[in-house]
Amino acid sequence: MSEQSFTPDPAHQRDFRDALGRFATGVTVVTTRTAEGPVGITANSFAALSLEPALVMWAPGRFSRRFAAFAEAEHFAIHILAADQLPMAQHFAANGYDFALPDLVAGLGAVPLLPGCLARFECARHAVYPGGDHAIVVGEVLRVSTQPGAGLSFFSGGYGAIDAL
Repeated sequence: MSEQSFTPDPAHQRDFRDALGRFATGVTVVTTRTAEGPVGITANSFAALSLEPALVMWAPGRFSRRFAAFAEAEHFAIHILAADQLPMAQHFAANGYDFALPDLVAGLGAVPLLPGCLARFECARHAVYPGGDHAIVVGEVLRVSTQPGAGLSFFSGGYGAIDAL
C-alpha cells in the first residue's frame, strides 16, 4: 500500500479522522457534577500539560449533548482506565447520565469518582479555550490517585491494552 496525501478539508474529513486514529491513546472517563446530577463522558483527548503548576487538559466535542456540563464545570475528575475497564468506557460513551454503578464515592466538588482506575486526577477548572469543534479544558490537579496495572488503549477505531515491557 502506498502513502496517501490529502488536504484536511471537508471532502477528506473521514480520511483526516482515520489518520488521527493512527495515534494510539489511553482511554479516560471524565466525570463532573451539575445541578441536575452527575455526568460522565468517555474521552481519549487527555494530555499532561504542566508539572508546575500541576495542569492537565482534555477536549470535549461541542457536538456532544454533555458539552456544556464539562465546559462550565468548576470541578471534574479524569479517570485513566485499566485494561479490564472496557465496559466502563462503553457505558459512559453511550450514556453519561447513568451512575448506577457499584463503589462510587464523591470527590472534590462532589464529583463522582470511579473505582479501579489506573490513575485519577481530581481537578479544578483552570481555563477553557476554543478549539474548533471542541473546547480545550485545562484543569489544575488538586489530588491524584494511582494503582498498578495495564491500561486500556484506543487505536484505529479499536480497543486494546497497553502494558509496560
